[in-house]
Formats: sequence, structure tokens, C-alpha cells
Amino acid sequence: MRRARLQPRVLIIIENETVPADRRVWDECRALVAADYGVSVIGPRAPGEPAYEELEGVRLYRYPAPRESPSALGFIYEFAYSWLRAAALAVKVLARDGFDVIQACNPPDTYFALAAPFKLIGKQFVFDQHDLSPELYISRFGRNDGLLLAGLRALERATYLVADHVISTNQWYRDIALMRGRKRPESVTIVRNGPDLQRMRRRPPRPELKNGKQLLCCFLGVIEPHDGVDLAVRAAHYLIHQLGRRDCHFAFLGDGDALPGVRRLAHDLGLDDWVTFTGWAQDDMIFDYLSTADVGLQPDPKDPRAEISTVVKTMEYMAFELPVVAFDLKETKASAAGAAVYVPQHDAVPYAEAIATLLDDPQQRAEMGRVGRRRVEELLAWDHQKIAYVQVYDRLLKRPGQRDPAMSMGGTP
Repeated sequence: MRRARLQPRVLIIIENETVPADRRVWDECRALVAADYGVSVIGPRAPGEPAYEELEGVRLYRYPAPRESPSALGFIYEFAYSWLRAAALAVKVLARDGFDVIQACNPPDTYFALAAPFKLIGKQFVFDQHDLSPELYISRFGRNDGLLLAGLRALERATYLVADHVISTNQWYRDIALMRGRKRPESVTIVRNGPDLQRMRRRPPRPELKNGKQLLCCFLGVIEPHDGVDLAVRAAHYLIHQLGRRDCHFAFLGDGDALPGVRRLAHDLGLDDWVTFTGWAQDDMIFDYLSTADVGLQPDPKDPRAEISTVVKTMEYMAFELPVVAFDLKETKASAAGAAVYVPQHDAVPYAEAIATLLDDPQQRAEMGRVGRRRVEELLAWDHQKIAYVQVYDRLLKRPGQRDPAMSMGGTP
């Protein structure tokens, strides 16, 4: 506790991803450490990870991840289990490290109830809103009514109410915090999902990753039912078996609940020679693929959640100078601008045709790649975002800082 009094400390809680695998949270941790904050993190444990370790000055406390289930009851169990595990570890962290602020990263929107008792003893609560839980539920389960959805909306309202400050990933999310959450403008800061350009830059390509083909299309990210990967697989089928292309390979980097299903779909569509599923990928594999690929795939569907969510993989494609094929989602267009081709109709055939057009035009691909990298360097990179992020804590804890106050509110390019 002595160290906690001498150095301001932040406890970060995350449920839906491991750390340091979650790039946003890990970048946040490193930014705080660089600004002389102490940082502890509570989250699930991936296979092979220890229950506790210290990396780059960050203390990581992990619990066994819950068994995932596609059902609504499994959804509730996962959240309840994780909450109880996190609550027990939070008491341990308070005794061992101490903390001044709890930052909860959603989903789920349940950690306000964990933070509330600590607020009674002077701790503060920051809500780092990664996703819109009600909209995520609608997207994942296809229901826009019912008690569970009403409960998620109530949890979101409660989280906004308890939060001393809200961190939003873009202007759309900030507007929701102001309207649905009734937060004051000065209590909501935009910190975008910006790539870390110190790590994310092109390296020599590895042609063998193209599996004997001339061209490579790459998907990077979590493979869940709401991520549209099945549509990308169907687009690959149309390109190969309908348009007769034999010059392109498709690589899907990532894991998730929907991976077994999309693997089966690819096999049933006769794509075994044209598609690679890597499963969970570490940085070296990711950087090799993105340095070799010709096109980045963002097949997220046109639903209310995806329309206004910043897609991390798109920012990473842009960092590696990859042109992107996406549907015409509002936030994707605001982020990527001329670095992407936007398909108006959510259908595999026009999506495949947009991919084919890019594959046939190397000059357009190169120009779009340059546009994307420039946008990241000038506007979107984590170096720009971390100023606003650290300043949230400087203001909350009344630390003297020398960071640009104009960055404190963030903004949408």
C-alpha cells in the first residue's frame, strides 16, 4: 500500500479478451506506465498463461476463462462468473497493489456494481466503452426485444450513472454517452482504436503464405456470428467457383465461436485449396500476413451496431498499407475514407465483385494503401490517441500535466 500512495495506480478490468492480446488495452497500459502510473489488470487467462505475471511494468491478474456458450443463458453465466472472479481479484489487488481508479472495459456492462463499493472509499470509476452491449446482443442473437435486452439497456444506464468519466472510441459512441447516458460533455473523451505504428509497419513479404497463388486476401479479427466471416467465405466461393479465378488465396486469422462453423462452410463450398484458417495468431504471424496480403477484408454486416463502431482490423490494414473492402458503414467511412471500397448492398456477390475489381487493379491498390497509411500516421495512430487517454487520468487525479489540452475531447476525422 505504501507504493500505491506514492504512485497513482489504475486497475483495469476486462472480460471479453485476454491481456496483452487485446491491443487497445495493452496500449492503454503501456501509455499509463510511460506516464508514471502504476497499472494492474484483471482479466481471463488464455491457455498457457500464468495466473499472475508482470510484463513491462504492468501487473496482470488472471482467472480461468469461462466456458463460452451461444445461448442467452450461457451469455448470463459467462458474465456472472467473470464478475465474481473479477470482484475477488479486485479485493486482492487493493490489498497488494492499491489503486485510485477502476477502469472497466465492456462488454459486459456489469462492472459498475463492482466499482460502486470502492467509490464509497474514495476510488473513481472510468468506463472504457468498447462496444454497445444492447446493440451487440441484437446483432448476435437477432432479437430486438425481450427481458434480456431490457436488462442490458438498464445495465448500460447504470454504468453511465456510476461512471466518473466515459472513454468512447468515436464520435458516435460519444453522442450515445451524452444522450442515452446523459453524461456531461466534459465527462466523455474520445480515444480511438489507433494502431501503434512503432510495431505495425510492413516487413518483407512471405510469398509462401499465398499458398502458390499470385494474390492474397486477408481477414484479421475475432470470428463471431456477428462479424460477417461467413459472408466473406461465400464471397471467396463466388470468386473462385463462379468467376473462375485461380489466382487468389484467402487467409482468415483469428478465433471465436463462429470459427468451427465457417470452417465447415468453406469445406462444404469446396474451398479447402483456396482458404487458410490460422486460428488465434500472434503478432509475428499477423504482421507477416498483413505484409504479404493484397487486400484486407472487413465483412462486418450493415446493422445498427456495426454502422457506428470503429473496426480495429480496418485500422491495422491501413497501417500495413492494405486497401480494404467493406460495406458502406458510417464509422468505417469516417475512419478509412479513401483507403476502402464500400459495397452498398450486404450480399456476398457484390462484395466478391468489389474484391475482384481491386485484385485486377494494382495501381488502385497501391494508391489506397498510401492513403490509408497516411491517415493512420496523421490522424489515427495510437501516438495521437494516447495523449487524450492519459489526460483523462491526469484530470481525474489532479496531476499536473503538460499534454495538449486540445486533445482532451478527441474527435472524428
